Amino acid sequence: MVLKVLPHRLTVCKVADISAIDLSCPLCFAAKTDEEVSLVCPAEHVPTETLEREDGWRAFRIEGVLDFSLIGILARISSVLAENQIGIFVVSTFNTDYILIKEENLSKGLKALKTGGYSISE
Repeated sequence: MVLKVLPHRLTVCKVADISAIDLSCPLCFAAKTDEEVSLVCPAEHVPTETLEREDGWRAFRIEGVLDFSLIGILARISSVLAENQIGIFVVSTFNTDYILIKEENLSKGLKALKTGGYSISE
């Protein structure tokens, strides 16, 4: 399985106003529930008015389109990272999954995943 490292430095945040989200930025994940509006986007595209924010994330995605019948893909990746004391934040789209890790853990995480049998594309 190939994991593609994305070049963006990301922020995970909560916003009060969904209309402030710039959906034209190169990578943007927005979620709205009855409790919050969450946003993941490049740091330079974070709305000026945030309720909370956590900077310093990097992401990689599982390359290719994942069929919904596939089981355990995220479990295996998260297990490798957990064994190396690396926390994750995951976002899924219709096609694939995106795994975010703190930037200071990126090299360590990629090394662990390579050792675990994953191919890394940067």
